[in-house]
Amino acid sequence: MATQGRGAIPEDLLYTEEHEWVREDGGLVRVGITDFAQDALGDVVFVTTPEVGASVTAGTPMGEVESTKSVADLFTPVTGTVEGINERLDGEPELVNADPYGDGWIALIRPADADWKDRLLSPDAYRDQTVGDAG
Repeated sequence: MATQGRGAIPEDLLYTEEHEWVREDGGLVRVGITDFAQDALGDVVFVTTPEVGASVTAGTPMGEVESTKSVADLFTPVTGTVEGINERLDGEPELVNADPYGDGWIALIRPADADWKDRLLSPDAYRDQTVGDAG
């Protein structure tokens, strides 16, 4: 999947107030940081991912994204169990910058409850938030 352009907010994803995106993926949710977040961070140089098998709780840190500018927590968007991580990020953390909604994904989580979507932002709600954050 190619980068969708600066400021892209794909309509097929859900979002968090902490600038993570979520995509349903065969009973799991794929998680990454948004284009807005990677742009604000600058050049990503290291990504700390959660442990496969770890239980995670929505709204709590599950890793970190380190850039040339700063270190930012990666917040868990849904409560559940980590089923996979993007191992490519160990050697290619720049994928988070180059393709945040594709090859730059960070983790796969199996949600613990069926209503996990209810706590996330729609693309329009996230767009409204980023306009406020940018200005």
